[in-house]
Amino acid sequence: MRREIQLDADDWRGWHTDNFPTGSWRRHDDELQAIAGAPRVDLVSRRRYRDFVLRFEFALPIAGNSGVLYRVEDDAEQSWHSGPEMQLLDDAGHPDGREPTTRNGALYGLLEAKLETTIEPGEFISAAVSVCEGHVEHWLRGRCVLGYRLDDADLRAGIVRSKFAAFPRFAQATEGFIVLQHHGEAARFRRLSIETPD
Repeated sequence: MRREIQLDADDWRGWHTDNFPTGSWRRHDDELQAIAGAPRVDLVSRRRYRDFVLRFEFALPIAGNSGVLYRVEDDAEQSWHSGPEMQLLDDAGHPDGREPTTRNGALYGLLEAKLETTIEPGEFISAAVSVCEGHVEHWLRGRCVLGYRLDDADLRAGIVRSKFAAFPRFAQATEGFIVLQHHGEAARFRRLSIETPD
């Protein structure tokens, strides 16, 4: 049996703080909005999760960049030092769109999405991250654009060859926090819900 709950601003806090980071994010109607040019303080779930399906909609400005990280350990210096990231990107406008492993829907810096998902700046699109017993799926516009296992030997070898090799705890935790990344641009999230085993 599984249960799904809706998430609102009260379910999130700032990175390395217990409070909602009002200097970096705003709550507007049903949206969580990163404030462009503000200090890059990520949003962190108040609960830890092992297996889950996080569903949400997101919108990015021109050349926008954000991401959703999972199984993050909040005693790390930065969230990306421990948590793998589903990249959210305006591929056409951002330089990261030139590299397959940093395009929209990719496992950032490691695995490219198998399906391309273009976005219109300001347009909300549906997305999801599913983590179940080490199997992860990235969904965009109702399509599974990438699936992988965290214990896959090729993925582990790729981590060793990547910038994440400098962080021995990267992708090691079996549970942790979910993070909405503040990358300096006005990323917007809404209709967040999470489904977990009961």
